[in-house]
Amino acid sequence: MPTDGERRVPDLAAMRSDYVAAGLVEADLAADWTTQLGRWLADAVRAELPEPNAMVLATASADGRPSARTVLLKEYDASGLVFYTNYDSRKGSDLAANPRASLVFPWIALSRQVVVTGDVAVVSREQSTRYFGSRPRGSQLGAFASPQSRVIGGRADLDEAWRRTELAYPETVPLPDRWGGFRVVPLTVEFWQGQTDRLHDRLRYRRSDGGWLVERLAP
Repeated sequence: MPTDGERRVPDLAAMRSDYVAAGLVEADLAADWTTQLGRWLADAVRAELPEPNAMVLATASADGRPSARTVLLKEYDASGLVFYTNYDSRKGSDLAANPRASLVFPWIALSRQVVVTGDVAVVSREQSTRYFGSRPRGSQLGAFASPQSRVIGGRADLDEAWRRTELAYPETVPLPDRWGGFRVVPLTVEFWQGQTDRLHDRLRYRRSDGGWLVERLAP
């Protein structure tokens, strides 16, 4: 077994957990994915999971190079799932060139995950302005001060940019020109429930010409 100094490196091949939660059957599934997502989000909140609205966002650049990071779901309805960011960030640049994405809600403590795939569109300036106005002032200033995803000289540069922004906007902080929301418009939404012997339940809503189909996928 390899070691790292005084620390023993875990045996990754031997690490496994058996899932014993109740299964997910078609009869229990909501009629639409938004209602089902709402149920599972409520369960995650009741379970007091940290950041229950956190989701991994996967994008790809124009030449197909993938990248992933965690963002926060801030709004959702039948039209899609919305998060906010700097449009000049890596994710923003990816989505400008290749407006497709996948989202994963990793609710490991509940033996659950939700996987979304779909196309991506920029939300309206009005919607972004409303959300930006609801953020704490410090977060508003941070969105203005940070050249997200760009190389900077050090933490001091970032702190100084924040202080300059605070002085520039002593009262209302306006929405930055290159900051706002993206909406992931789902093509598929999969609800995954862990089960024993790795025979997990995977039920997927898939958009079709006639609406939404529900399909069971092999684990």
